Amino acid sequence: MADTRTAKLTFDGKEIDLPILSPSEGPDVLDIRKLYAQGDVFTYDPGFTSTAACDSTITFIDGEEGVLLHRGYPIDQLAGQSHYLEVCYLLLYGTLPNAAELEEFETTITHHTMLHEQMGNFFRGFRRDAHPMAVMVGVVGAMSAFYHDSTDISDPRQREIASHRLIAKMPTIAAWAYKYTIGQPFVYPRNDLDYASNFLRMCFAVPAEEYHVDPILARAMDRIFTLHADHEQNASTSTVRLASSSGANPFACIAAGIACLWGPAHGGANQACLEMLKEIGTPDRIPEYIARAKDKNDPFRLMGFGHRVYKNFDPRATVMKQSADEVLDLLGVENNPILATAKELEQAALADPYFSEKKLFPNVDFYSGIILEAMGFPTSMFTPIFALSRTVGWISQWKEQLEDPQMKIGRPRQLYLGETARDYTEIEDR
Repeated sequence: MADTRTAKLTFDGKEIDLPILSPSEGPDVLDIRKLYAQGDVFTYDPGFTSTAACDSTITFIDGEEGVLLHRGYPIDQLAGQSHYLEVCYLLLYGTLPNAAELEEFETTITHHTMLHEQMGNFFRGFRRDAHPMAVMVGVVGAMSAFYHDSTDISDPRQREIASHRLIAKMPTIAAWAYKYTIGQPFVYPRNDLDYASNFLRMCFAVPAEEYHVDPILARAMDRIFTLHADHEQNASTSTVRLASSSGANPFACIAAGIACLWGPAHGGANQACLEMLKEIGTPDRIPEYIARAKDKNDPFRLMGFGHRVYKNFDPRATVMKQSADEVLDLLGVENNPILATAKELEQAALADPYFSEKKLFPNVDFYSGIILEAMGFPTSMFTPIFALSRTVGWISQWKEQLEDPQMKIGRPRQLYLGETARDYTEIEDR
């Protein structure tokens, strides 16, 4: 990242040299860390859309070209040839594991999936109609009250134990949040099942009968986890980093990330897509809604098409489409008007020049919503599954930040537009 180039900023008779930093991928970056000290000015960037708050070696996105790399590996290769726990290892440690390393890692995660038995009391303290995300925020935050041996962030071994625990226990927490809201007994994890199969069994099994996980559904679930594992410095990841900068324990930091993800502008895209499909209702109404989407005066928008970051295509969508096709072939769409509508809408939009010209292609949220609906998940579980998937990304970013010698507590500046200093007025004189 070393660079001898500088950019000159001139204002009010002052001239300031700003170093130019060159990343391994992406555009150059102006280093403004000394701007306030040298020029007595701040930068103004609402939403931080033009500001790099950290340096990172984990994930790279090129939205113009539709590129998503984890530690340099393209997401389509990872989702097509790897599996979630291998990608977890890659994000955490920076390299793909060899066979022995992967076996050890998978064994460690598998044997951390149980929750402390007293944590069941936390679930039962919520109302039955509580949103699963509310339950997850509370329970993950409460982990710091049960796992005291992994809250010392200055200890590398404790950081690693906390990382493993969060990856391992998040499927159990998400599944139990679901079970609690539908009034069914908790299903405990089993060590003979893989990560995705274990999650599906904990969600859908009941004590009255045996439950067998279909490998096609398990593979689709694993891909959903993989394709949502990390996505660079988004809102929830930045929230985790900001919480971490204060020295908060790992469970509090991840709970903060879950709370941020709960916002509909961030984690609710696939849920919004399904709600749109329910509004459309049946395939015969698709032309009407296609026309509305093209009408600039109509507020209706096709959810699940296009992406804020990806200006060309979402590189995750191709792999997710393959899984959606496999799941729908397995489960069928004949008796589900939502899925039939989704299938028709996808074909209609891909065939319409209006959408291709504007690069409004189906994104990962469109296909993941279809898959989760077909599997039988209610829309209230879509964001918890997203949180489960993203946990490894949050932890990797948290771990990277703690190991960064440049780390300091986050403290954004502001453009103050309020009243200037004025004297207090007694109440009888107001």
